[in-house]
Amino acid sequence: MFPLISGLVIERGGMLSHGAIIAREFGIPSVVGVKDATRLIPDGATVCVDGDRGTVRVGG
Repeated sequence: MFPLISGLVIERGGMLSHGAIIAREFGIPSVVGVKDATRLIPDGATVCVDGDRGTVRVGG
């Protein structure tokens, strides 16, 4: 799946979680520890992931 995504938002874990490590290897921005991400991000939403700042913006 990683070659298909442009960014990754992870609810649990840290910088050494499997998803974060693989995202880094693919050069994909990721933000970890986003509480309730699966509840707050609706299906089909456009999401802007800033891995440098650790921010996630829904809707643009």
